[in-house]
Amino acid sequence: MTILSASARRYGLVAIALGLVAASTPTLAQDLKAGPWRPLFDGKSLDSWIPKIAKHPAGENYKQTFVVHDGAIRVSYAGYQTLDGQFGHLFYKAPFKAYRLRFTYRFLTEGGLPDTPGWARSNSGIMFHSQSPESMTVDQPFPVSVEFQLLGKEGDSARPTGAVCTPGITIAIDGQKVKEHCTPSANAPTVPNGTWVKAELEVRPNGEVFEKINGVVVHHYADLTLDPEDTVAGGAKPYILARGAQPVTEGYIALQSEGHPIEFKDIEIQELTAR
Repeated sequence: MTILSASARRYGLVAIALGLVAASTPTLAQDLKAGPWRPLFDGKSLDSWIPKIAKHPAGENYKQTFVVHDGAIRVSYAGYQTLDGQFGHLFYKAPFKAYRLRFTYRFLTEGGLPDTPGWARSNSGIMFHSQSPESMTVDQPFPVSVEFQLLGKEGDSARPTGAVCTPGITIAIDGQKVKEHCTPSANAPTVPNGTWVKAELEVRPNGEVFEKINGVVVHHYADLTLDPEDTVAGGAKPYILARGAQPVTEGYIALQSEGHPIEFKDIEIQELTAR
């Protein structure tokens, strides 16, 4: 993908940028061998998933933040009075290296909390190549990971879904290290809350990553590397410094609870290997 100016990345509305993104949409690489699709969520229980919520130990599903509702995993704040900085994540039990992950999500229109920060409203994501939930400190709000950020509509301005954010990790777009913590997509849609959206994440054996929304590539990046200068994954500095600025080639997948109710369903994975 062509690197856009800060304003083009922020708004994603410049026509030439859209043309460049469309022109760079990748085709399926012929050197990949794909395994069968298999579900990570059985549609009935949270078996195989581990919650980690800030201010609470790994494994504690504080106030039933994560529940199963009508065949979907719901982030629910029904038991909360305030968010109080208790950002959370629901981790699949095993790490992965290279794969396609597909799922469907929607932001709910009700059930938010009064103290959810403005930036976190209609905001969630899929964290991947993450540290394990057990390796996080008790108060740590976000795992060291890359986030396929999911955004709903807030207000009248365009707010494209499908950004990429990087707590504790750096990435490169077209070979250039990205300095911003979050990079919006230039061609993803703004989706009203209550609307189901199909998303797919492809992490290739060579380290390339593709994000898709409703079948369209909205981000392409590579060179995932631990970032010793990170200031976002609070509490994770010892974890990062113990490893140094090394490539990140595998890790856990986690669904985010960031202060706004959201549902995830049809979560499936297809592991990839190089031929």
